[in-house]
Amino acid sequence: MKYETLACEILERLGGEENIISISHCATRLRFRLKDYKKADIDGLKNNTGIIMVMEFAGQLQIVIGNHVNHVYRTILMLTHLDERCEEREQAVGYKNIAGKFFDIIAGIFTPLIGVLAATGILKGCLALALHFNWLQEESGTWRILFAASDALFYFFPIILGYTAGKKFNGNPFVTMIIGGALVHPSMVEAFNAMQTEDYQPLTFLGIPVMLINYSSSVIPVIFASWVSCRLEKPLNAILHAHIRNFFTPLLCLSITVSLTFLLIGPIATWLSQLLANGYQMVYGFNAVLAGALMGSLWQVFVVFGLHWGFVPLIVNNFSVLGYDTLFPLLLPAVMGQAGATLGIMLRTRDSKQKGIAGSALSASLFGITEPAIYGITLPLRRPFIFGCIGGALGAAVTGYFNTAVYSIGVASLFTFTQMIPPTGIDITVWASVCGTGLAFIFAAVVSWGFGIKNDRLQGIHTLMTQANASREYIIFAPLAGKRCPLENIRDRTFSSGVIGKGVAIIPEDGRIVSPIDGCVAVLFKTGHAVCLKTQEGTDVLIHIGIDTAQLNGRYFTPRVKNGARVKKGDVLIEFDLPAIIAAGYDTTTPVIITNSSDYRDVLSTQNDDIQIQAPLLTVLCNQE
Repeated sequence: MKYETLACEILERLGGEENIISISHCATRLRFRLKDYKKADIDGLKNNTGIIMVMEFAGQLQIVIGNHVNHVYRTILMLTHLDERCEEREQAVGYKNIAGKFFDIIAGIFTPLIGVLAATGILKGCLALALHFNWLQEESGTWRILFAASDALFYFFPIILGYTAGKKFNGNPFVTMIIGGALVHPSMVEAFNAMQTEDYQPLTFLGIPVMLINYSSSVIPVIFASWVSCRLEKPLNAILHAHIRNFFTPLLCLSITVSLTFLLIGPIATWLSQLLANGYQMVYGFNAVLAGALMGSLWQVFVVFGLHWGFVPLIVNNFSVLGYDTLFPLLLPAVMGQAGATLGIMLRTRDSKQKGIAGSALSASLFGITEPAIYGITLPLRRPFIFGCIGGALGAAVTGYFNTAVYSIGVASLFTFTQMIPPTGIDITVWASVCGTGLAFIFAAVVSWGFGIKNDRLQGIHTLMTQANASREYIIFAPLAGKRCPLENIRDRTFSSGVIGKGVAIIPEDGRIVSPIDGCVAVLFKTGHAVCLKTQEGTDVLIHIGIDTAQLNGRYFTPRVKNGARVKKGDVLIEFDLPAIIAAGYDTTTPVIITNSSDYRDVLSTQNDDIQIQAPLLTVLCNQE
């Protein structure tokens, strides 16, 4: 339920569902494309304690939530029809700039894989450590099974990327996944290996010679091929009759795209892959220390603006072409620099709230998620962010000097050290990274402790909302008739604990909900079981019909208003079949809650046991000035 409250707040502040073109998410942030960005209440979003930071970049409004972003994302989809309309809206509106389109495509293709990429990379690093210390042998069944688990994703990358690219390009992801499967099919791998034999017979397609390439672990060829397939799919669906398109469109897309990929797309994309990898090697080889200092100092700046996604294809491509990557090790000192700065502030600050935020942000940073540290601590204080970047530059320069590389991809975290172990065992490059990363962490921690806070009496990084006059109070009237039930007596811990806000519950006598206020419908839940209202004074009111009734998926609920509608006290909001809900086994106790109770001095409920519809129910007392 806490995710529903936050989701309602976000939807309301963004101007409602109708103002949202599309929604996506990465590891810690929600990404929105809006019709009218002027309708978005940025300051209101920033004041929400469940939101770390809000920014606009590359045509997207990015809301940093934290590690639980996926829960908020799924809740928003549950409350709206965005998942059904995004594709249509994206195509209708289009992209405003090339940069926005590029970063959106890269994020859309690689974001779903970040977690599993990190998991397989950590597993592969742990196996390398086990081999080095002779805990396992390559010939053992244990090592082979775990290695297969760690290597399967990368070996079959074209299949996995085919699926995510197909979804991103608004095509059939199973068709594009099969295209990726064709690239790594055993018969094609066997044909490639046969090129090394003396009796090799050149492969042709309709008399045209085929340039055989090992596409295992490749990245760029399948992305280009998926784009071509998805571009073919729409006109084919328009031409073919509805009775045959379901199987003829995939048939033609597969036949045309797979053939083009082996004849043209694959060789060209492979050449581009090698060009990209060789270009990076040339820049890195020119001065690895300078490259390290630049990446170490700027990486977190790239993260702030979402530019870091542009480096993901380069890193992955280095693995597929070179078998290792030297860019990724330069990012670890940058991450630990922010972690060290956060530790320095945690040890120095006298503000208990700031200390708590720093503690949780520090633990997240050590495992590669720096957004809570950046937006919660270092960036608002400015100096610690700069100290973290300087520490990252120093540490990455040391790492670059020794040409440290990683041999599996993941997230820059403490586990990255195991991913740096080369096939020959731990060497000086690994220890160089340990020293460089330690330098970044210690430097940022010490300097931030000494100079990161201008005033030790700092009262925190979150400003309190403007307080209203103490003499003012608002009345919330009863939206239905029934028996009064204190919140603490509800059988749902989320409501009874008061985590959502203060209020009271009503056991309904009939199946009608009316507006308890003059205001607007902030969010009407897609399932019709709940509605969020906002009064003219800014009070947020949640009416939730029954307990766990979202599981009914809209059965027995009939909304009579729409999102964004203006309502007057007494207007009918929702009608519901009370006997049917009870017969289905659901508790109909209906909480009426002020979700922004913390903005007020107190919320008092009526003590009458019998609640009459439109009678005074809650009294909202404003804060003193």
